[in-house]
Amino acid sequence: MRGLTVARKGSRRSLVVFAAALTIGFGLAGCASVDNALFGSDEAAEAPPPESAGDLPGTLPSSGSAATGGAMAGTMGAPAEASGTITPVTIEPGSDTGTVVSKSIASLRSELSDMQGKIVSAANELADLKNSGAQFAGNYHEAKAHITTRLQVGTTRGNPELVSEWNVAQSALDSLTGNINSLNALGAKVADAASRTHYALNTIQATYNVSGAVDEDHRQLTVLEDETNQTIILIDHLLKAVSDDIQRQTSYVANERANLTTLAAAIKNGELYGGDLGSSMMAPAAYSGDMGGVALVTIRFDHPDVEYQQILYTALSQALQSRPGASFRVLAVSPTRGSAAAVQLAQTSAQRHAQEVMRSMTDMGVPGTRLSISSTTDPGVSSSEVRVYVR
Repeated sequence: MRGLTVARKGSRRSLVVFAAALTIGFGLAGCASVDNALFGSDEAAEAPPPESAGDLPGTLPSSGSAATGGAMAGTMGAPAEASGTITPVTIEPGSDTGTVVSKSIASLRSELSDMQGKIVSAANELADLKNSGAQFAGNYHEAKAHITTRLQVGTTRGNPELVSEWNVAQSALDSLTGNINSLNALGAKVADAASRTHYALNTIQATYNVSGAVDEDHRQLTVLEDETNQTIILIDHLLKAVSDDIQRQTSYVANERANLTTLAAAIKNGELYGGDLGSSMMAPAAYSGDMGGVALVTIRFDHPDVEYQQILYTALSQALQSRPGASFRVLAVSPTRGSAAAVQLAQTSAQRHAQEVMRSMTDMGVPGTRLSISSTTDPGVSSSEVRVYVR
């Protein structure tokens, strides 16, 4: 197994990649111009790719059929509730004892109350995004079903009606991509809330050691500590829900873009081809066991804006070329140096980087069903790392 090192100019910071002698046969290329490529300039001029589904002639209805809803629910998940997804923690008010510690407690309590509002807002935003994602998926499946039905019974080559419906389907996938971008932005906000709440917990614990407190101050600190721990649990659940939805939708869009390309070729020839191209990637892994204890890729986040995507893509390509059924484990590694607060912040940062790497992997076409994530600490590292293992 060979090790590859890519160093940034003028810096010793580096990405170390351990790539087994194992090139992704797939990548996420947009389908915005696929009809031009497949149908030729004349037909493309008759039905150019639209900016939105609303600009298309003969746009399909936005609501899906019952059959569409079933297919959509199996892939994207059922529509989420618009509210009630998060029950905020009740923050107990406290009396002012007149001490310096009491003033600190009041400030911490106010910050925690503000955080509760942000959590509820983020949960409602997630529910809205899940609903809109399900709607876009329904629109896509309805357009796709119209096309496949017409192709199944036979039609003319390059039928402009099917080209128009293909553009509807493409527009729906583009809308889903925008939905994924919104989920990514939401995930960043929730991760920031997690970091702030962990920091607040460490501050509360440190306040116990401040002199000049009375017994009532320590009682209020105990209550506030419990409320903060409950808030952290809520945030962790919310962060996982956002991450799961990002992975599911990203994998879904990647596979359906490949399927849509196959469908475009079928429209050009006026006949339905075989099964979807994405189905082979979604098949269960055909083997088990790790490829030794060495990471396929180790990414060191020792400076801002680490450029790791190309190296990650190359390593995944080689792994999947050798083992098409491969699954991957993403491991967040954080250092253990410094204060308890510093260690906690490092763990949060490493986990956030691991989520980013996992999203990059799904963007590159790795199905979310073949990815898992975990975290650990390592006293031998000086900065956050993300390691990707083949399993």
